Amino acid sequence: MRSRAWRLLTAAFALMAASLPALAADTPVDLELVLAVDVSRSMDMDEQALQRNGYVAAFRHKDVIEAISSGPRGRIAVSYVEWAGPAFQTTLVPWTLIDGEASANAFADRLAKAPISREHGTSISGGLIYVGPSFEGNGIEGQRRIIDVSGDGPNNMGVPVELARDPLIASGVTINGLPIMIKRPGGFASIENLDVYYEDCVIGGTGAFLVAVTDIQKLASAIRRKLVLEIAAWPAHIEPFPIGSIQSDWDKKARLVYSGALPYRQSRATLAGSALRASEVRSGARIDCMIGEKLREQWMRE
Repeated sequence: MRSRAWRLLTAAFALMAASLPALAADTPVDLELVLAVDVSRSMDMDEQALQRNGYVAAFRHKDVIEAISSGPRGRIAVSYVEWAGPAFQTTLVPWTLIDGEASANAFADRLAKAPISREHGTSISGGLIYVGPSFEGNGIEGQRRIIDVSGDGPNNMGVPVELARDPLIASGVTINGLPIMIKRPGGFASIENLDVYYEDCVIGGTGAFLVAVTDIQKLASAIRRKLVLEIAAWPAHIEPFPIGSIQSDWDKKARLVYSGALPYRQSRATLAGSALRASEVRSGARIDCMIGEKLREQWMRE
C-alpha cells in the first residue's frame, strides 16, 4: 500500500514538474552595449540637445543598422544611461534588443521622447559603478560587453575613476570613450588634454578605443561612426598602430586613439611599432588620474 502511494506521489510530482514552464535561456546577441552619457552642467542645453540628437540620429542611420545586421547573430542589446555627480545616474532606455530597422527606430523614438537632464558634478566612476551590474541578470548573453562613456570633463567627485574601471576590465567588459573637447579649459570641470585623460584613466579592455571630438558640429557624425566601429568590432581586429592620436580619414574633427587589442595595462608597451618603450609605460601615466578631484579641491579653497 505504501509502495503504491509512493508511486502515485512520485508520478504526481513528475506531472507537476512537466507542467511548469521551462526557464527561459538568455537571448544570444553579438554585443551588449551601454551608452553612458554625461549630463553635467558643464554642457549647456544646446550642447546636450546636440549630443542626444546625435544618438537618436545614429540609430536611425543605415550605417548603424547595417552594422547590427552584419554580425553573426544579426542583433545587439543596448541601454542608454545618463550620469552626472555621484548621486545621479538614471536609465533612460533599459536593455533593448535591436535586430533591424524597425527595432532601431523604436529605440531612437523612445530616446527622443525622454527629457534631457542637467545635473551637478562629474563622476565617471559613479556612472561605471551604476552600469556595471546591469550586465548580470538582464536576460541577454552577448559575445562582447562594452560601456561607451561620453563626457566633457574628468572625474571630479566620488570614487577615483580607476577604482571603478579596473574591476569592470577584469570581468571582461571593454570601456570605450567619447571625450568632448569643444570648450576652452577652465575651472575644475574641464582640462585641455581630456583625450589623454580618457586614454590613460577611463578606457580599457580588449579593443578599447576613443574618439575625441573637438567640433560640436561634428559630434553627431562622431557618435554614429563610433557606434559602427563598436558594433562591427573593428578596433579589436585592426593592425596595431603606434600609440597616440591618428587622423581619421572620415572626419577631420574626430580623432581615433587606440589602446590596442591587448589588455589595457600592457597595450601601450607591446603594440607592434609603438613609439613608447616599456620603461616609459612603467614610469607612470602621462596624466594624473586624480586631476579632476585636485582641481575641484583647489577651486573650493579659492
